[in-house]
Amino acid sequence: MSVKRKSYSASEKARIALEAIKGDLTTAEITAKYDVHTTQINQWKRQVLDSLPDLFTDKTKMLQVDYESQLEELYQQIGRLKVENDFLKKKCDKFRG
Repeated sequence: MSVKRKSYSASEKARIALEAIKGDLTTAEITAKYDVHTTQINQWKRQVLDSLPDLFTDKTKMLQVDYESQLEELYQQIGRLKVENDFLKKKCDKFRG
C-alpha cells in the first residue's frame, strides 16, 4: 500500500516559513507542531527570503518596459504588412492590365 504525500497550501507554507524566519520557535518545535520535515521548512524559508526583494520592485516600471517592447514589435509588424500589401498591389495591377 502506498503512502500519500501530504501537500500544503501556499498560505500554510507562508505561515510556517514566517514562523521559521521569526525565530520564536526552534526548527525542531516547528517540525513537531506542523509535522513538516526540517529540510522542507528550511527550503520554504529560503524561498521566502529570496523573493522578498521582488516585492519592493517598481512593477509599473516593469509594465511600462513590457508595453513599450510590445508596441515596438507591433509597429514592426505593421511595417512588414504594409510592404507586403504594397508589393501585392503592384503585382495585381500588372495582371489586370
